[in-house]
Amino acid sequence: QVQLVESGGGLVQAGGSLILSCAASGRTFSSYTMGWFRQVPGKEREFLAGISRTGGSLYYTDSVKGRFSISRDNAKNTVYLQMNSLKPEDTAVYYCAAAMRRLGTKTDDYDYWGQGTQVRVSS
Repeated sequence: QVQLVESGGGLVQAGGSLILSCAASGRTFSSYTMGWFRQVPGKEREFLAGISRTGGSLYYTDSVKGRFSISRDNAKNTVYLQMNSLKPEDTAVYYCAAAMRRLGTKTDDYDYWGQGTQVRVSS
């Protein structure tokens, strides 16, 4: 089992950048595929980016390609989401998630979730 804690959210102006971090407990972090999702009220949780166990495979949804970058540091049990050129429509609660299977893009593909961190982008 793994526990996930996100941090780094906040208020930023459009065009700005933020780096989200997700710290995982336990000694088996490198066993998990990791993903970032976001959710706005009234909408389904949306997949943003995923990274394989070693970091060798990355996947992004089209809406964030070229703006967001996922990475991980297995020595620090942490996964990151670098967000650039932020837009007001990026405002959401951002979640990291861990999966004990190959990289997926659906919420059902993930086994563990953090509590989320709020990102607000002002125009």
